[in-house]
Amino acid sequence: MLSVDMASADIQEEDIQAVLEVMRSGRLALGPKTLDFEQAMADYAGVKHGIAVSSGTAGLHVIVRALGIGPGDEVIVPSFTFAASANVVLYEGATPVFVDIEPDTFTLDPEDVVRKISPRTKAIMTVDVFGHPVLWDEILAIANEHGLAIIDDCCEALGSEYNGTRIGKLGDAGCFAFYPNKQITTGEGGVIVTDRDDIAEITRSLRNQGRGAMGAWLEHERLGYNYRLNELSAALGISQLARLESFIDKRERVAQLYNAALADAAEIRLPVVRDNVKISRFVYVVLLAEGLDRDPIMAQMAEAGIPTRAYFSPLHLQPYLRERFGNLRGTLPVTESVARRTIALPFHNHLTEAEVAQVTDALTDAVAQQR
Repeated sequence: MLSVDMASADIQEEDIQAVLEVMRSGRLALGPKTLDFEQAMADYAGVKHGIAVSSGTAGLHVIVRALGIGPGDEVIVPSFTFAASANVVLYEGATPVFVDIEPDTFTLDPEDVVRKISPRTKAIMTVDVFGHPVLWDEILAIANEHGLAIIDDCCEALGSEYNGTRIGKLGDAGCFAFYPNKQITTGEGGVIVTDRDDIAEITRSLRNQGRGAMGAWLEHERLGYNYRLNELSAALGISQLARLESFIDKRERVAQLYNAALADAAEIRLPVVRDNVKISRFVYVVLLAEGLDRDPIMAQMAEAGIPTRAYFSPLHLQPYLRERFGNLRGTLPVTESVARRTIALPFHNHLTEAEVAQVTDALTDAVAQQR
């Protein structure tokens, strides 16, 4: 039986040499590699500023703080996302207001966004989930009409485009993340991208213990955090970013192998991609038909040596958020239905046609046994 990895970073010799170069330099933090990586990411996204941080979560957090969002404020957040999207709002004492998603791409539903806006709403947190861009034209129009900021959680969407514009440029600020299962990796880390000078200045300060750009090392202009990215990670990021387009192509090749293998599986819906987007795929998630029980399907696949994941467990149903906001079950019907039926299959640059066949055979066999 083949051994199939759920995810795998694409590390080549040039990545190793880039990190070794930093090791030999002796400059491991606050050095030139971080500055170079920030500029490279800003150039790639087509924005003025890149601010490197220790994680995507850290980046989203300092964006929220830089926008002055705090107690009494509300931020609209999809429930179908990673916990960090809501956590960064809670860190600042503000309230995440959960919205439903579209049934096809799983991105936030603009109509529900409008329904959830209140006088306390200060921002919309967009999530380009699984690498698929949100309906940006509609979200931008809503934000402009109501005077709201847009924080783009584009942690899963590096390289995606909407109507020819790269994701990261469309909101007031966005943040990419580089955990090893992402399109590129720095081990841990992230980069904020923005055209707004004020957000750039404040987030740079916040990620560096609140120091000002021109202040002395032990002078702090504001309460800040140690959210810096180290030189080793930045060097790896520079090397990885240079190969991003080839990584996107490799991931698309794997996705098309899955699409072909599952094309006739009537009870398995394949990922939907709109015509006006270029998707840089983060994961490959299928949707089971109503009436199928996902858990035994995943268990049977595990017995066959195939790892899977359930993406995502709705945030509004998470225990720690139920304690804060009460029982919200039933309030986001599309999210709850989708979340019961999604399965993320093994997905990375190196998957072979034989491995894809092993995965899809195990999936279709497990689905067939439920009928």
